[in-house]
Amino acid sequence: MVSMIMSSRNVNNNKNDNAFLRAWEDACQWKGRSRVWIPSGVYMVNSVRFVGPCNGEIAFEIRGGLKAPVKPSLFLTDTWIGFQYVNDLTVEGGGFLDGQGYYAWKFNDCHQNTNCKPLPANLRFDFINNSRIQYIKSINSKNIHINLFACNKINVTNVILRAPENSPNTDGIHIGTSTNLLIQNVNIGTGDDCISMISGSKNITISEVSCGPGHGISIGSLGKAFEKEYVSGIKVLNSNFTRTQNGVRIKTWAPSLPSLASDITFSGLFMNTVWNPIVIDQNYCPHSLCGNLERSQVRIRDVTFKDIGGTSNSEVAINLQCSKLVPCQNVILDNINLAYNGPKKSHAVSSCSNVVANYKAKLSTSYKLHISSIHIYFNPNLSSELFGCYIPGHLDI
Repeated sequence: MVSMIMSSRNVNNNKNDNAFLRAWEDACQWKGRSRVWIPSGVYMVNSVRFVGPCNGEIAFEIRGGLKAPVKPSLFLTDTWIGFQYVNDLTVEGGGFLDGQGYYAWKFNDCHQNTNCKPLPANLRFDFINNSRIQYIKSINSKNIHINLFACNKINVTNVILRAPENSPNTDGIHIGTSTNLLIQNVNIGTGDDCISMISGSKNITISEVSCGPGHGISIGSLGKAFEKEYVSGIKVLNSNFTRTQNGVRIKTWAPSLPSLASDITFSGLFMNTVWNPIVIDQNYCPHSLCGNLERSQVRIRDVTFKDIGGTSNSEVAINLQCSKLVPCQNVILDNINLAYNGPKKSHAVSSCSNVVANYKAKLSTSYKLHISSIHIYFNPNLSSELFGCYIPGHLDI
């Protein structure tokens, strides 16, 4: 069964919203496979939510383009195009969603305005299971491009997400309280994290990502709330980062509630003039509202950085700043080859604090792994062939 959108093009009124909702209702109620078809053309659409459950598999096929409203009275909400409580959903079609974010980015001031209003994600998926998002393009989102909350078994493949480098909080894909996700072959350039994962993100595989510009791929920030929703089973594989603010990063608030991030692997990554290629930051407080003596209570353990190469724009290519209260456990650096690409005539270095680390294979000969703090915990079982941290006045491990 195909339910086609037959609505007014290039008209900013409620006619398109109602036509979309009627088409969804007809398709959702059909007993069997169904499809909502958006034909070629450009359609102005206000905030809409497509709610299930539906009676069978359902596809939302965007062949044309959707444009978001530009009047604040119409967009100050957390969702532009949303899907809720749907199983076996496919969103695809080769079309695009234009959030027209340049009309809204000036309202992104929550860090200094306690009365700030929410801004919408281009695509929001809440309580969606066994579904696919593929072959679509999202541009100029007012906030996050794709937001996944309380989802299970979702594949996100062959999507393009774009916003200017200076656009605030325009994360490419933002994940929370979701499990068993595959994100593969995506191209993301935006003003915030290419992909971010917060509390409750489990069993997520990310591969073949082209990230840049943006802030890299991040786990966190963790510890501000939902302390029992741990993060685990994260794999970031075979991806490229170009001129991003960070490469791969784990960040936790200080102070924070107790929580856990574990079983995390970053492998097969190439850094092309990236500012901070490898980061663990357990003193995260972006707007300087925290005290210098505050400590994170998020425990980080079983983290592997493997086969990571390229160039760093910052001298500190590996920066592992863990919590004094709960030092990082079993952090593995294996075959890291990062060269400094900045203006100074120096080599790349590393900085570690409060880390129980293993160092396998050879690190790049362009620098020594350097510890900037005495709060370092060595594994006494390392063999003499393994390279470890270097403390002035001591021998390499």
